[in-house]
Formats: sequence, C-alpha cells, structure tokens
Amino acid sequence: MSGKRAFIGGLATATPAFRIGQKGAEEFLKEHYSHALSEKSLSVMDKIFSHPSIERRSFSFESPSVLLKEDADARIERFTDSAIELSITAIKGALEKGGLDAKDISALVVNTCTGYLCPGLSTYLIEELPLRRDIRAFDLVGGGCGGAIPNLELAAGLVKEEGGAVLSVSVEICSATFQMEDDLSLIVSNALFGDGAAAAVVREERQVREKGQGRKEEEEGLEILYSASRYAPEYREAIRYVYKKGELHNRLSVALPRLIREEAGRLVQDILRKSSFKREDIKHCAIHPGGEKIIDAVKDELGLKEDDVSPARKVLKEYGNMSSPTVLFVLEEVLKKGMEKGDLCLMLSFGAGLSTHGMLMRRG
Repeated sequence: MSGKRAFIGGLATATPAFRIGQKGAEEFLKEHYSHALSEKSLSVMDKIFSHPSIERRSFSFESPSVLLKEDADARIERFTDSAIELSITAIKGALEKGGLDAKDISALVVNTCTGYLCPGLSTYLIEELPLRRDIRAFDLVGGGCGGAIPNLELAAGLVKEEGGAVLSVSVEICSATFQMEDDLSLIVSNALFGDGAAAAVVREERQVREKGQGRKEEEEGLEILYSASRYAPEYREAIRYVYKKGELHNRLSVALPRLIREEAGRLVQDILRKSSFKREDIKHCAIHPGGEKIIDAVKDELGLKEDDVSPARKVLKEYGNMSSPTVLFVLEEVLKKGMEKGDLCLMLSFGAGLSTHGMLMRRG
C-alpha cells in the first residue's frame, strides 16, 4: 500500500458579482409569480424569506429578470459560462495559495449537479487555464450538495497512488435550475440556494517556502486522514432533482433534518472506527449548511457547541446554500478562525441519494 500522504495545500472560493438580499429576492418573486401561488404558499414564502439565517446570496446574472425569459438553451449557456468563470477564479486562488502553477497540476477532478455538459467542465478548464494536455481529468455528477467530499477523496487517492498535485473543483450555478410553481420545495429552494465555486490543491507534500539565507520552512497544510460515506437510497425522494418537461426541479422533504441527523451520527461513528481518535479529540467542524434546521440537527446529534457550528452559520448567512462548494466555504472559515498544528477538523456534507459524506483532517 502506498506510503504517500495527501495534503490540502491551497483552498480558495469564488462567487458571482451580483448580490441580492432576501427582501429583494422575495419582492421579485412576488411581483412575477404571486398570481400562481396559493395564499398558504405566499404566507410560507414570507416566513422563509424573513428568517435571519440568510441575509443575502450571489447569482450568476446581472438581474433576476434574466430568469423570466431564459429558455433551456440560454440557461445551459449561462451555466457553462458562469461555471467556467467561477471555477477559474477559485482555481487561480488555490494555485496561488499552494505556490503552484497550472503546469504543475497532474490531475483535475470537477463536480457539479446543476448543469450537464458533454464533454464535461474539465475540458473547458484544461483549455482556458491552460492545464497540461496529458492531465488526468474526471467529471463527477449526481452528488448534489454532498459532492465536494467524494471529489476530495478521489483527488487524495490519486495523490497517494501517483504523487503530484491534483486540483479538486466544486462548482454550482443553482440559479440555472430555477423554477417557480405552487410547490413548497421550489419556494424553499428559491429562498435557500445561491451560486458559487471552490477549488483545492491536493498534493503529496506540504508547500515549502523560502525563508531567506538558504532556509526553508514547510507551510501548514491539512492532511487528509480518513473519509467515509453512507447512502440511504430509500430516502432518495427526500432530496433530489426531478425532471419535468425536460427541466430540473428541486425536491426537498420537510423530513430532511431528521434523516440527516440520523445518518450523520452513523457516519461519524464510521470515521472514528477507522481512526484511533475519539469524538473529543476533534476540535473543529466544517458542516455543510443545508439550512438552519440541518445545522441544528447535526449540532444536536453530535453534541457540538455553538462555536463549532458558527462557521457554517456564517457562510449560510452570507451566501445561502451553494450546493456542493458550500462546505469548502465553511472549511475556509474554519481556517480563518485559526487551527493550531495537530488540530483535527471533521468535515461533513449531505446530498442527493440520500447521501452523507465525512472527512477527518489534521493541521500539519
């Protein structure tokens, strides 16, 4: 078995320039869609959009009026352009933090669930950055909000087997799946989701920087120690996209917080069984903020303190749920708060499937 180790040596995020507060978003929806909504739905909309857990979100358009006249062709074109742009911004930030150039990357892993392209996004990034033409490239689909951790698992596996440096990219243009009907799932989705991207450099060794007078020092990095996933396909209908007339419609169940709570507890036990650590050894948590009720459910199940989930709440408040890259935004907040050498961080994400994913990391 390979003795190589895998470190996250650079992490960066990106969001579109257009930002809108929850009040403005609700006003837009009411102006154009209230005629199609029941009184009950309008009441629910008021309650959800006024909740303080989310203040504003970012979207890949100059005005929400784009959504009123956007057909399927225009929508996939916007997804493509925006996903490439955000991914490249995040990648350049990750490379800079990791002290690498595009030519140093030996493999690329990209995940998204909000638009389908063939060939995948990876080929566009290879061309635009540009990356090496002999790079190994992988496009992952169907993971939903949980997709970033399986992406990192694949990246770490490539590093441990072959060495080198791998780019892990998660990008979602959730606004490219916008729909509005008299449907609670769509009302909640339109109050919750935003657009964004995150990129991480996964490498065999921590970055080495020059300290002057011939001295060198290893930069701190996050070593990927253990990971695990759990799938409960019997709950597939609780969180998924469904096709209606060839277009994606988001589906979310009110039972989702309870289901994720149950699965998250089992997942953490799976990870701890793989390691020699105990729950009390873990000092930091990066939890995917699928919504305030999701954060609360995981917090209660794992016996976390409010400080443990404050990075998740901050990201939710400032960006909403951007699907798969969101947990990496949370990890970025954990790093900003500060981690000491040797500290453990548990990252958890939840997505379509129903799937739950976890990764245990240690500050180098």
